[in-house]
Amino acid sequence: MEVKNPIVTEITYGKNFSEELKTKIGTNKKKKKFLLDYPTIYIIQDQNKKQYTVYVGETTDIKRRTTEHLYEDPKSRKEWQNLAHTQNGRMFIIGHDHFNKSLTLDIENRLMLYLSSVDRIKHVNNRRTNAQNLYYTSDEMTTITSKIWYQLNQRDKVLFPAESIIRDSALFKASPFHKLTPEQINAERKIMAKIKAALARSDTGQLILVEGEAGSGKTVLLSKLFYELNADLLEQAQKSAPRGYLLVNHDQQLTVYKQIAKKLGLEQLNKDIVSKPTRFINRHSDQRPVDIVLVDEAHLLWTQGKQAYQGKNQLADLLRSAKVVIAVFDRNQVLTTEEYVSDQQLKQLESHARKTDSLIELHDQQRINADRETVKWIKNLALKSEISKIPDDKKDYKLMIGTNPNIVYQEIQRHNSEKEIAKSGLSRLLATFDWKYVDKKPPKDQDSWRVTVGDFSLPWNLQQKQTKKEKRENRGRSWAEQPQTINEVGSTYTIQGFDLNYAGVIIGPSVKYRQGRVVFDPTASQNKKATRNRTLNDGQKINVAEKLLRNELNVLLTRGVNGLLLYAVDSQLQEALQKAASPDHLLS
Repeated sequence: MEVKNPIVTEITYGKNFSEELKTKIGTNKKKKKFLLDYPTIYIIQDQNKKQYTVYVGETTDIKRRTTEHLYEDPKSRKEWQNLAHTQNGRMFIIGHDHFNKSLTLDIENRLMLYLSSVDRIKHVNNRRTNAQNLYYTSDEMTTITSKIWYQLNQRDKVLFPAESIIRDSALFKASPFHKLTPEQINAERKIMAKIKAALARSDTGQLILVEGEAGSGKTVLLSKLFYELNADLLEQAQKSAPRGYLLVNHDQQLTVYKQIAKKLGLEQLNKDIVSKPTRFINRHSDQRPVDIVLVDEAHLLWTQGKQAYQGKNQLADLLRSAKVVIAVFDRNQVLTTEEYVSDQQLKQLESHARKTDSLIELHDQQRINADRETVKWIKNLALKSEISKIPDDKKDYKLMIGTNPNIVYQEIQRHNSEKEIAKSGLSRLLATFDWKYVDKKPPKDQDSWRVTVGDFSLPWNLQQKQTKKEKRENRGRSWAEQPQTINEVGSTYTIQGFDLNYAGVIIGPSVKYRQGRVVFDPTASQNKKATRNRTLNDGQKINVAEKLLRNELNVLLTRGVNGLLLYAVDSQLQEALQKAASPDHLLS
């Protein structure tokens, strides 16, 4: 049976709301029933210049709840004081004949997910995450939400952008309002129980290690934990110190988390509630330990001194600075020598976590929308140096081999049409770091550092000149979200932690095929952070370039949700890939 359209009524938010709502409903019995007698969802918004503040809620009595917001909530909460005096407040009241308590809570949570991903929204003021499990109408939640959002978009395209634009944003993908999978829910419950037990003790250094491969849902789990640990503190009249700080050693991810913290009001607790590990360590080394530190991309933590960081191991320093450290780690995404962790050190970390039953492993693949055999083929290429026949995929994941880089680029452009972006998201071209790039220092003989293979040539990421307007529009956006980057080539430094619809990957000369196996040639790489020697604590110098270049390839090959397009510069590797591809897997 087709799900009916929702009823969406817009009124002015203010003391005369009840009379205006009565007028809008008029003699319409259906509106009266579903807006006044049924549970409803509502959105209150206030516009200041070009930015919005919004509140999302659900209630069984819209008149009573709105009256409370207008006259009671301002007595104890600053955000409601601001809304009480607004001259531009609007309220959208949403009804549906299938609304029940569980469904309205679930849709409220989904609307929080959407609205916290909108560029123009400065603050989202609801404090709850309310994703529900199974209930009578749970199978209708996604459809009804889309119908609600479509109607809202028809009323205000700035405040409520197209659903496809929302789903494509990096903020959406890292939001704490995603509904967790059963595996993530179990992990969250276990972590929360461990935190509660650790905080009851006086000692520091409880390590909770969360391991999972690329696309296993680590970021969403961490984002949810970060928000849940701190959200209730915002209700207090006197803001206390954060219960949990979030750290990440990745510029693009740092920007995303800072935006989330700002939109959800968490920066009120501490402006550095989200920061890089070095900044946190330098500011907290001589202070009382904080309660909790959450570390995303913990494989990017430094394990030796560098620049502003004078220590020897960032994780060890964090364990001294916090009662609990939750570290999200993927051994196959360590990319530079200063992040390198030996197998022995990793075993010690895992052993340390296992002693307190604090090693959490995520196995479900949530990014790559492909059959298990296809995922295995990708892993085998990157991590086991094996190339076998490319399997046919029942989920229609497109694993294709291009006969030249121009064809791969053209296919990426084709998948980046407005229609496909609306349906499935952005597609971008990536490459191994085998072509020279010097940050903020253009080459003498041309306008940009470029990835060049024969007659193919495109600039490396983050080099195209932008107008003031473009810079303003791109502020806070990740590399792939910026429209001009369809004409650039991305690297691990701009794409790690993010996903794409289709990922085109040019495998440069540092990856070769010899005697039936994939091998790595550090002399052909321009990635000095991976190819230089690593100095161990005892002064011994070792070279781990092959391991790090393998991880670089692994990161690039695991970005595509619906497709992966490959071309290899090494002729023997390209020949092996083409031999592995049936005609249906060839781009020519």
